[in-house]
Amino acid sequence: MPQPVLDIVALRSLTAIADCGGFHRAAHSLALSQSAVSQHVRRLEKTLGSPVVEREGRGTRFTPEGRLLVEQARRILAVHDEAVRVLLDTEGDTVTIGSTEHAADQFLPRLTAAVQEVRPGCRVRFRIDRSARLVEAVERGSVDVAVYVTEAAATEGTPVGGLPLTWHAIPGWVPPTAPAPVPLVAIEDPCAIRRRAIATLAAHGVAATVVGDAGYLAGVLDVARTGVGVALLAAVGPAPDGLSPYDGLPSVTPIPMSALARPGADPATVAAAFEAVRNLLRPAG
Repeated sequence: MPQPVLDIVALRSLTAIADCGGFHRAAHSLALSQSAVSQHVRRLEKTLGSPVVEREGRGTRFTPEGRLLVEQARRILAVHDEAVRVLLDTEGDTVTIGSTEHAADQFLPRLTAAVQEVRPGCRVRFRIDRSARLVEAVERGSVDVAVYVTEAAATEGTPVGGLPLTWHAIPGWVPPTAPAPVPLVAIEDPCAIRRRAIATLAAHGVAATVVGDAGYLAGVLDVARTGVGVALLAAVGPAPDGLSPYDGLPSVTPIPMSALARPGADPATVAAAFEAVRNLLRPAG
């Protein structure tokens, strides 16, 4: 029996749905029709023999199989894109920027603008991944500049500021009465922000338990939107759709962020990118 094959184009549409928060935004980001993106998802579901995305009101949510597929898709696409870059070398002046999922929607546009200001006309590619993998990619030379959670990687990089963190839940969410533990939703271990959430509550004598986790941020948001628990999220930019800041728990100190550039990267590009991150993370006032 032939070995099933996961289509690269379909996997790219799937990760776009996770990163953009839905079919419509994913289609716009990929310059495709929404029906094409839907067809790609159906192709993956046919290959796997199970649904990966389900409708939920006006939005969508990933099934457990879908969440696992998104995580694996990121790895497949990263290796695929690196192979294309190395073997074909047809991209010309291209800069690859890496970011953790936390506040990626804020980091990436600013980094893109900063890079294109010093290198007009260059193409900018993105890679969203775990901090440790981003550092590895920078050291291999497949990512030019990356911004990541410092304590989540073995390489410290250049400090660029602290990422503010705030508890988020559905509007009107109320935690269970003590001594029942506070239900948390978080990215699966290893995750520095997950550890920060648990440690902060423990330091204030607040019992907590993780009731839902996922391998990527979009999955955490999906679970948090069901109202089962509260999530500790980056507090730059607007709150995610369906969630709002919750101030009924102890405040959390910002988590240090670092930036790292590959050896031999253009100094002006690196300086502009690092400064763009510092400006975003610089405390107001």
